[in-house]
Amino acid sequence: MAIEGPLKELGIHDVFQLLDLNRKTGVLRVTSELRHNQGTVWFENGTVIYAEIRNNPHPLGELLVRARKINESDLDRARSMQEQGDERQIGDLLIAIGAIKAVDLERQVRFQIEEVIFEMMSWREGYFSFVEQPVDSLNGRPTTQVRIEALLMEGARRIDEWSRMERKIPHVGVVPTLAAATDDAEGQLDLLPAEWEVLASIDGTRDIRAIASSLARSEFDVAKTIFGLEAAGAVSIVTRASGQRMGIDEERDADGLLALAHDALDANDLEGARSVIETALESYPHDARLFVELGRIQLAGDRDAEAEETLRRALRLDAQLADAHRLLGNALVRQGRFEEASGWWDRWLKLSAEHGGSPEDIRAVERAAEAAKLLERVVRRERG
Repeated sequence: MAIEGPLKELGIHDVFQLLDLNRKTGVLRVTSELRHNQGTVWFENGTVIYAEIRNNPHPLGELLVRARKINESDLDRARSMQEQGDERQIGDLLIAIGAIKAVDLERQVRFQIEEVIFEMMSWREGYFSFVEQPVDSLNGRPTTQVRIEALLMEGARRIDEWSRMERKIPHVGVVPTLAAATDDAEGQLDLLPAEWEVLASIDGTRDIRAIASSLARSEFDVAKTIFGLEAAGAVSIVTRASGQRMGIDEERDADGLLALAHDALDANDLEGARSVIETALESYPHDARLFVELGRIQLAGDRDAEAEETLRRALRLDAQLADAHRLLGNALVRQGRFEEASGWWDRWLKLSAEHGGSPEDIRAVERAAEAAKLLERVVRRERG
């Protein structure tokens, strides 16, 4: 039986927890149209054993060279053995020729899996589908076992670090540039090799996502390095933040400002979208739609508790706002409050039935509400 639905209704964290708690074996595919990307994760009895992602399809051998675990000649030798008819995988061949120890290979495979999962955990839009099936479709790919609980804990730590970097790096679409030299600049940079690698990749045209892809490294790792380089004065980061840069003027009404915020959010410019809404609220402090849009922006920025408070405020201003009910359910489910979330989604379904919601949206929310109720039952059973 397939489990599927949109991520905006049931977040990826909750999908992983559901598969973990139910000890599922099969394949999870998550597709993001916004990112033109797809991640695939293999589960065995609720444990992740392998993962890959379309936009970073670097083979294991290449990753081992980049991580300085093997050298190019070792990789060439292993590939030559395959060309001569040896059917073993690259990892097994590298172990056989003494280029790498089994424990180091497993560690690299684990790292590769974790980076895929952490990137997928940042997706707030898209569609997931899980199909129960044997894991023999891996076709000899190297596997290991990674517990979901450990992945979620590390994911939470990264979210905390992102919140500290957000002021300088609101998203991975920003373009870093080398800082201009000044007459009073003194001393020299004392950087690690990985930091020099990132610094050398900054050309003033590529964003963080493109730099990470070119280096076969995680976006989080590259963003963290650039954040440190900016603090050291070696890099400059310019983001679009002010209302004037966003095109805000005094002649725009609430509808125009909402449209402007929508455009910024669609472009993944959370800081710009938030700037527009905060400016709009100064002129229209009792427009519930603005608070709904602010809640949407906060959800996109993983500020779930703030989004909950904002959306409740919107509902105090207008209890019939359908979008507020739906988004509040999203904010609650992402905090693990499944029963409350399903209640707000049920209210949205009632409003949609009265006001003609689209059949596609109604089916999506129905599936999300059913999944939330299932999660609540599972959690209660696990708690005894």
